[in-house]
Amino acid sequence: MNILVFGPNGSGKGTQGAIIHKKYNLPHIESGAIFRKNIGGGTELGKQAKEYIDRGDLVPDEITIPMILDRLKEDDCKKGWILDGFPRNKVQAETLAKALKDEGINIDYVVEIVLDREVAKLRITGRRLCVNDNNHPNHIAFDAIKPVEKNGELVCRVCGGELKTRADDQDDTAINKRHDIYYDDKTGTMAAVNFFKSLGGSTKVISVDGEQSIDEVNADIMKELD
Repeated sequence: MNILVFGPNGSGKGTQGAIIHKKYNLPHIESGAIFRKNIGGGTELGKQAKEYIDRGDLVPDEITIPMILDRLKEDDCKKGWILDGFPRNKVQAETLAKALKDEGINIDYVVEIVLDREVAKLRITGRRLCVNDNNHPNHIAFDAIKPVEKNGELVCRVCGGELKTRADDQDDTAINKRHDIYYDDKTGTMAAVNFFKSLGGSTKVISVDGEQSIDEVNADIMKELD
């Protein structure tokens, strides 16, 4: 079972990916981790990517997509995978779909977490990141996932680890920039989602209301996956 997960920053797509991973024992693959592994491991693609990053340039798709394909062909992906954080625009979606098709790899499900832009922004500013695992949900505004207090400090509700905020989570300009990319339905991430919706065939698109609780969102996803 091969799954793409989409959702704006603040929608909880990483949390849902982690839950799906736990239930189906599928690797939860984040594009950022693929970059770090290739660059840290000194692979040829990683070296090429690092040259662009060091110059402050975006890594081109002809480097990014082969890295992703290499990861999806590893042994732990033979029974399926969950890809989170890529593609980010329509061109990447089209290129990835073609590359997967050429390799005989099918996209079985596309999960889209639908969330109003202003709600997504409020969720970002209140979230806290566990230093042990970014997929441990903590948010100061939601009782269900509110951090716990220990020795006068808020710590991760899951493992008790230290909590931090991302600087760009508190930066309106940075948040708006990320959301401008996601909510762009002409060339951005929403255009990528719409591209997959147009494919039809064996790829099933699951759109769920992201304003629900984590459990409710997950229940809506799982009933479509089961």
